[in-house]
Amino acid sequence: MKSQGIKKEIIVQAGILWDYLRLSEPLRKADCLIAMGSHDLRVAEYAARLFLDGWAPILVCSGGLGRLTKGVWHQTEARKFAQIALNLGVPPNKILLEEKSTNTAENLRFSRSLLGDHGLEINSAILVHKPYMERRARATADIVWPELNFVITSPPISFTEYPSIDIPLNDVIEIMVGDFHRLMVYADRGFQSQQSITEDAMRAFDFLVKAGFDGQCVKE
Repeated sequence: MKSQGIKKEIIVQAGILWDYLRLSEPLRKADCLIAMGSHDLRVAEYAARLFLDGWAPILVCSGGLGRLTKGVWHQTEARKFAQIALNLGVPPNKILLEEKSTNTAENLRFSRSLLGDHGLEINSAILVHKPYMERRARATADIVWPELNFVITSPPISFTEYPSIDIPLNDVIEIMVGDFHRLMVYADRGFQSQQSITEDAMRAFDFLVKAGFDGQCVKE
């Protein structure tokens, strides 16, 4: 069980984990944008803004229904993302939909196949995800698409600003803890590249697990 309410030390430790998981890489122009599906529609808004600002000429909206949206949404993540992009002014002929993936590796693998099916030669990409998914997206892309020249980016939102009515703070912390756990477990299984884990991040993870935020950790 989680502690009732969110105590100050939990906020502090969660902020440390957030800072570790977010990479804050500088943007550079690329052959395409890949908006990696999730339950956070701000990712779609940010990806659309990047397209409209000229960072890449094609926007791939990737995502079927994953562990946080299956049974909750009736449309695929990709379709919801694409609708947001259209509403913001991205031309429909500049959007590709990848609606089969259910995890980060599939986001990349299936997007790569989709771009190839459309005869697009992709050497570089901007991968757009949630702030605390930046490190895991990079670790996954290192393995799944090693020859790709890519940067990772996310909506410019701080940890304290990130929680919302749809994604409350308790859920944010629990998901972050689960993603940090996946960095370790999936690297050992060869699904992701090994990441240098700081002592502060490891202590924060252990603290938050002991505080009960382990619901999204990998089940052995």
